[in-house]
Amino acid sequence: MSVGSGRHPAYARSMSARIATDGDIDGIVETLSLAFADDPLWGWAFPDGDGLAAMMRLFAGSALRFPWTWIAGNFDAVAVWIPPGEIELTDAEEASIQPLLERHVGDRARDVRKLVDAFEEYHPDERPHYYLSLLGTHPSARGRGVGMGLLNECLIKVDQEGMPAYLESSNPSNDHRYERHGFRKIGSFDRPDGGSTAATMWREPR
Repeated sequence: MSVGSGRHPAYARSMSARIATDGDIDGIVETLSLAFADDPLWGWAFPDGDGLAAMMRLFAGSALRFPWTWIAGNFDAVAVWIPPGEIELTDAEEASIQPLLERHVGDRARDVRKLVDAFEEYHPDERPHYYLSLLGTHPSARGRGVGMGLLNECLIKVDQEGMPAYLESSNPSNDHRYERHGFRKIGSFDRPDGGSTAATMWREPR
């Protein structure tokens, strides 16, 4: 990556990315579930893989109503975006979160719900923007720049529209990667048990 431009030229030249369809949901959920299994926030929230998969299916499945979920290669990486002015979940999907938590995390549902609510609480709403809801790389494709290459491809399209972008970095070790792509920290929130901190990050168009 070049620090000044935030690009990843070597990977961008060979990037094979496409827009996801409804038929891709199983592959999307598998990649995201494996990618976030050891995440400081989501791995803590759902130590049971089934619960994490259910949550990823809810959010990624809802986002498929927009043509802004991107897949690199054979589900090597997945980027789930919410376009400007759109909501992440419908009212019915929002209502399904609590039963999902009670089913999968039991007496921890209250703490995990606090974490889920924090994402919405700290989400900026002053300006329209593209929201990167989820970005994950399949473990078999890690270390090849696939995830950041996919992010780069998406940001090129976002820049073409002259729009800013926003994300939450749930793993502090990834913050510098997003910074290299032009994101800057604008805030943070803690995991309910205080064990980790998520950074909220904003990027102006280029």
